[in-house]
Amino acid sequence: MTPATSSSPRSVRGHRLRGHLIGGYGLLVLAVLLFLVFSLALPHTFPTRDTVSSILSNQSIPAIMALGATVPIATGKFDLSIGYGLGLAHVMVMELLVNEGWPWPLACLVVVAGAAVVGALNGVIVEFGQIDSFIATLGTGSMMYAVTGWVTDGARIVPGPDGLPASFTGLFDSRFLGLPLPAFYVLAVAAALWVVLERLPLGRYLYVIGSNPRAAGIIGIPTRRYSVYAFAGSGLIVGFAGVLLAAQQQTGNPSVGLDYLLPAFVGALLGSTTIRPGRANALGTLVAVAVLAIGLAGIGQLGARFWATPLFNGATLLIAVGLAGYSARRRLRTGATATDHP
Repeated sequence: MTPATSSSPRSVRGHRLRGHLIGGYGLLVLAVLLFLVFSLALPHTFPTRDTVSSILSNQSIPAIMALGATVPIATGKFDLSIGYGLGLAHVMVMELLVNEGWPWPLACLVVVAGAAVVGALNGVIVEFGQIDSFIATLGTGSMMYAVTGWVTDGARIVPGPDGLPASFTGLFDSRFLGLPLPAFYVLAVAAALWVVLERLPLGRYLYVIGSNPRAAGIIGIPTRRYSVYAFAGSGLIVGFAGVLLAAQQQTGNPSVGLDYLLPAFVGALLGSTTIRPGRANALGTLVAVAVLAIGLAGIGQLGARFWATPLFNGATLLIAVGLAGYSARRRLRTGATATDHP
C-alpha cells in the first residue's frame, strides 16, 4: 500500500509532463512531419528553395492576419470584420496612390492609422454597446464592405501606364538574406505581439479578461478599456496587412479581403492549442500557420483541385476548435488532479 501511495503523485506529475509536452509542442512536431512526408512524396519539387520561398511569400499576409485575429481572441472576443477591413485597407491604399496622387509612405501611414481607429470603434461598439462581438463585428464588417464598394464603385482600381512606385511594390517583392521580405514582416509582427502578450502588463490584463472578465473587473482591471485596446491592435495589424496586399496585387480589388478571413481564424484558433495551450499566443499562431502553409503547398503540388483549399481550411478550423475545447478541459482536469494530489 505504501509504494502505491508514494508513487501516485509521481505518476500524476509524469502524466502532467507528458500532457504538457504533447499539448505544447505536438503541433510543431506535426509541421516537421508534414514537411518530411511531402518531401518524400515529392522529392524533386517540394524540399526545394523555391518551394520554401513560395510558402514564405504566399503565406505572409494570411500569417499577419492570423496574428491580428489573435489579439481579440486573447480577451475572449472575435473580430469577424478583419476580412472586410483588409479589403477596405488595400483599396484605400490604391485609391490614395492612384486616384489622389499621394506619396506612398503617407498613404500607407494614414491607412494603417485609420485601420487602428476602425478597430477601436469595433471595441467601443462591443464593450460600451454591450453587443456580442460576433454580431457587432459582422455588422461593422458589412459596413466596411459597403464603404469599399462606394470607393471603388464595384470596379478594380488599376494604376496608369507608369504603374506604382517601385519602392512601394518592393515592400512585397524585395528579398533580404535570400528570403522574401514579407517573411521578416511576419517575424517582426509576431515578435512584437509576443512581447506585448507575454512580457508586458497589457498582455497579462488581456489574458485575465479573456479567462474571467468578472474577476478582472473585481481586481481593478478596466476591462472595457483594454478590450478596446485589443480591437485597436487587431485593426492596426490588419491595416498593415492591407498595405502589403496592395503592394502584392498592385490593383484595388473590392472583393479580395474575405478570402483571408477563414485562414486567419484557423491559424489563430489552432495556434491557441500549442506552445501555450488553452490561450491565444503569437508563437502558437506562427506554428499553426506553418502547418497550414506546408499542408496547402503539399496538396497543391500533389495536384489537388481548386476546392481542396477551402475544404482543408474548413476541416482544420473544426479540428482547431475541437482541440481548443479539449485543451481547456484538460487544463481543468489537470488542475483538479493537482488539487487532489498536492
